[in-house]
Amino acid sequence: MPALAVLTSGGDAPGMNAAIRAVTKVAASRGVPVWGVEMGYDGLIDGEFHPLTRQVGRNGLLTPTLEVEAMGSLGGTALGSSRCSRFYSREGRAQAIVQLEKYSITGMLVIGGNGSMAGAHALAGETTIPIIGIPASIDNDIGLTREALGVDSALNTIIEACDKITDTARSHHRAFIVEVMGRHSGYLAMASAVAAAADGVLMPEQQRSRDEVIDAVYDCIVGSFDVTRDKTRVLIIKSEGIPIPTHELVQEVTTRLGPSTNIEVRGTVLGHLVRGGNPSFRDRLLAGRFGLVAVDAALQGRTDLMTGWNLTDRGEATSDSWIRLFSIGDVLDETKSLLDGTSAVTIDRVHRMEAIQGVLSL
Repeated sequence: MPALAVLTSGGDAPGMNAAIRAVTKVAASRGVPVWGVEMGYDGLIDGEFHPLTRQVGRNGLLTPTLEVEAMGSLGGTALGSSRCSRFYSREGRAQAIVQLEKYSITGMLVIGGNGSMAGAHALAGETTIPIIGIPASIDNDIGLTREALGVDSALNTIIEACDKITDTARSHHRAFIVEVMGRHSGYLAMASAVAAAADGVLMPEQQRSRDEVIDAVYDCIVGSFDVTRDKTRVLIIKSEGIPIPTHELVQEVTTRLGPSTNIEVRGTVLGHLVRGGNPSFRDRLLAGRFGLVAVDAALQGRTDLMTGWNLTDRGEATSDSWIRLFSIGDVLDETKSLLDGTSAVTIDRVHRMEAIQGVLSL
């Protein structure tokens, strides 16, 4: 009898729980039980499995547990997550395969980011059990998918925070530098800067030096607060991947402005606030669509594939015209290109920001 396992790995993202629920509900409708693996690849190695489906009624029909039914609207991951160094070794993955066989698992779904997909790819090469990935990362730094789970929710959180910061910035005629998450990817900074009508954006793909960053922020603030502009606030969105801490950037710019300008510069680091919160409508919808395609692929015996939201000729068509299946190896290659700046997607993002940079500062 087929049985599926599902785990979440790496950084948590809104929508992970919705994906777990979708996977479980789709599998249950196919008469397939689902096991949840606690704490990512660590739990897989240690055999930390618990059932996500149960039999009900005289006919013994499968249905999600009450825990699963309630988790879809919650942020984070109810299964827990971790970064597992043991899974890097073949020995660690061999222990994981033993656990999958112990529970008679015939397909495993991995929900996570780049590191999670790398682990899934390695495992798929060492077992005949189908392995399917579902992308989840607020940074939107996974190749071959227009968005990963968590991106839309994170952007909504950033916009709400920037709107509130703008209220106080206008009241006191201040400049705010707001740092958002993103590590090597500036997508959150770029997208939120446009949506929040920021005056400037700093993203690692621009490859500015420390001095160039300071110069850009100084010029943006001085130009925006010019007496001919009548502006009452300046908002600059900064990606965490920029190689100067926000508090140091504020100090450097404040020193250069000097006391005579009477301009106050403040910094706010949103940090893990961006990763939390209930998933948005789009993340819940995307989780359901990913889950359906992922379950069907696993039950068909497909392996080493990731679901992606992408209108392209690449990958394999599925029952959902917007969701395709991509080789995880190809996903990892494209992800590497995204982060080193050679991907056409990254190049396009930088060009778009250069094209509207003058508009942001008007």
